[in-house]
Amino acid sequence: MAVDRCTLRFITCGSVDDGKSTLIGRLLHESKSIFEDQLAALETDSRQYGTQGERIDFALLVDGLQAEREQGITIDVAYRFFATDKRRFIVADTPGHEQYTRNMATGASTAVLAIILVDARKGVLTQTRRHTRIVAMMGIRHVVLAVNKMDLVGFNESTFNSIVADFRQFAEASGFLSIQAMPLSALEGDNVVFTSSRTPWYSGPGLLPYLDSVETDADAVHSAFRMPVQWVNRPNLDFRGFCGRVAQGEVRPGDQIRILPSGVESRVKEIVVWQGNKECAIGGEAVTITLADEVDVSRGDMIVSAADPPQVADQFEARLLWMSEHPMVAGRPYLLKLHAKEVTATVSAIKYREDVNNGAHLAARSLGLNEIGVVNISMSQAVAFEPYSVSRILGGFILIDKLSLETLGAGMIDFALRRANNIHWQALEIDRKARALIKHQKPCCIWFTGLSGSGKSTIANLLEKRLHAEERHTYILDGDNVRHGLNRDLGFTEADRVENIRRIAEVARLMVDAGLIVLVSFISPFSSERRMARELFADGEFIEVFVDTSLEECERRDPKGLYAKARRGELKNFTGIDSAYEPPEHPEVRLESGIKPENCVEKIMAEINRKPD
Repeated sequence: MAVDRCTLRFITCGSVDDGKSTLIGRLLHESKSIFEDQLAALETDSRQYGTQGERIDFALLVDGLQAEREQGITIDVAYRFFATDKRRFIVADTPGHEQYTRNMATGASTAVLAIILVDARKGVLTQTRRHTRIVAMMGIRHVVLAVNKMDLVGFNESTFNSIVADFRQFAEASGFLSIQAMPLSALEGDNVVFTSSRTPWYSGPGLLPYLDSVETDADAVHSAFRMPVQWVNRPNLDFRGFCGRVAQGEVRPGDQIRILPSGVESRVKEIVVWQGNKECAIGGEAVTITLADEVDVSRGDMIVSAADPPQVADQFEARLLWMSEHPMVAGRPYLLKLHAKEVTATVSAIKYREDVNNGAHLAARSLGLNEIGVVNISMSQAVAFEPYSVSRILGGFILIDKLSLETLGAGMIDFALRRANNIHWQALEIDRKARALIKHQKPCCIWFTGLSGSGKSTIANLLEKRLHAEERHTYILDGDNVRHGLNRDLGFTEADRVENIRRIAEVARLMVDAGLIVLVSFISPFSSERRMARELFADGEFIEVFVDTSLEECERRDPKGLYAKARRGELKNFTGIDSAYEPPEHPEVRLESGIKPENCVEKIMAEINRKPD
């Protein structure tokens, strides 16, 4: 009979071909988690796909993808379940190749223990170090250093000791609570279940007995109640419940609670589940909570203990693992998902990038695939959170591309920035409506975009002359002119271009707030930055004008000789030549090549004077 059937979630990771899948297959076999028909199929598959001759290839129990079987590697994250008399286990077998590091991070996000495998013949490799840093970053505090394939080095004690010393020195600053080193042969079964006679110099436990007995803090109960709201349940006028999974703590009817980020307080009226009402809900349970008062609660809000609420902020410092092939650039808007909350966010600053080998802090203006950095995050609105060291559920977030919805990065909140609490909006008695009224006009931002030489500045100048003749108050922000002052410190890399547009969009927003019609003439090649600019303005205040002139025509004009320089390789990162231009899909005004500038002005004026629907 089971004595303690708690569940331990762990991850296996390491470099390519260190034997991760073989080890898990061996654990499944030794824990008698394989049915006879599965074993028979495994024997057949071993003869067809295996790499161990006539012996069973245990890796095939886990490497389920056809591509993995053919290549002998793990690509996807494979989850397997097995149990002993003492515990249930969920193990994530993660890929070793560098390009699949994002999959490894996915597996680590829910684990409480990591088995880091090292090939005894190769020792600690760069990917071993990278995975160790990610394991520590993801909040895992218990590690098994499995020095595998000891049979291929004659179970040499000095080889084992050298690898352990190398790893411990490297991992010393990672904050692990325990590191248990073991000499293994997953293929032969040495020290997997029983202590092997071929390692008389090793006095520690076998792997499976250790997993059975290791104590972690995974089941620690936090006293402060937290529940992110995932859905507002309103089946009829008489019922309004807030659904979610309790992240930590416990709650009972009558408890005083607070809604964050609004700060409104109420009391718990009922705790509802499908079987009926409950007298108590604890961490991990999915419930519906009703409140004694009619309060405004939305998806992404958090219901918390009124006596011990978490922090609320719109800026924080975080550790970030970048998982996209396209670099992360400070200032670019992303979608941030934190528990059930989704907000627009930007990386306002990259404080440093971590060297994967020695942990050194390196200056960086962007983060590439699989790179780890410490960054400042700025969000469009305040959110409730806990530091990741306190709660992995409430402190872990992902960054998502707003257009493709691709997951780009995984982050862990360290703390709120002090400036988030120290800076407040100053109430002003004269608002934009009053400023616009005295100017007798509707302020707006007219954003011209197009390739260099497309005619943006020419049309913008003509438009301002027309508006000035009608006694309207205007100002032009031209790309070249602004780079002589406000943006003179910026170059033309992707990171600099993003910052260039961020600054000018903020200036344009202030000018519109002042009641002006501001004309912005910038190449602004990236759709994400133009979208960021648009989001700064109210509906109807942003008019995107796409001057749609072909690259061939722009090169023919080449008024500044820039295309010729770019073609000769004298001008790097030039839009249209060696840097991409992403044309708008739905601009308010599209001006095609061949239309007279005066007619272009008429089209824009029609849009400016158009009455809102």
